[in-house]
Amino acid sequence: MTHKLIKVSFKLKESQCTIISEKQKAIDVAKESIHRSRQELELYVRANPKFLHTLTPISAPEKPLVAKMMAEAASKAGVGPMAAVAGAIADLAVLEMKQTHCDVAVVENGGEISADSNQPVNVAVAMGEEPLSRRFGFRLTDFPIGVATSSGRFSHALSFGDAEAATVFCKNATIADAAATAVCNIVKGEDPERGIKAGISTGLSIEGVEGVLISYKGQIGTAGKIPQIIRIES
Repeated sequence: MTHKLIKVSFKLKESQCTIISEKQKAIDVAKESIHRSRQELELYVRANPKFLHTLTPISAPEKPLVAKMMAEAASKAGVGPMAAVAGAIADLAVLEMKQTHCDVAVVENGGEISADSNQPVNVAVAMGEEPLSRRFGFRLTDFPIGVATSSGRFSHALSFGDAEAATVFCKNATIADAAATAVCNIVKGEDPERGIKAGISTGLSIEGVEGVLISYKGQIGTAGKIPQIIRIES
């Protein structure tokens, strides 16, 4: 059964979020979860500043859960834990939304998407001012799923690579977020084919990564399990 969906956007400090569900209660729960996760993480990094600044994996704490998830995902991807912050916050919000027994739970947090739904969900790929930005996307049908995109060209997040977009698909957004950073870091150099191959190899070597799509210097490469690619109408 297809439900009429509620779509709400809101901003909380650095978190620019979109939440989708058929239940207002699930929307409210997601907002509360995002607030709580950010607050717990802010308190944790205040006492543990290395967690905030390191660009390499760090030991995972037992609490708070958001920091534990970030550190565990970052360890798999070989990056710093903050590379997984948006995905982890989105995953926790979706987890709490599902506890309201909603059928559709989607949270997009700064471009990183966590979704669990009984109906297809269409998402666009943003690449700043690049020609393909928001011109194509994916129809998500296999849930739960996490989708994350990192860019060396337009994102505010730190990247050592030059890809217009490195999109990773996993069962959850925490690992997808960390993995997308790791993949994007590798995509560089004058030869786009070589850069794309290196990024794909890195992505598929990370535990939990199911598919990778990379756009670099006008070329696109894919590998693994990729959702249906769709055209996005302007």
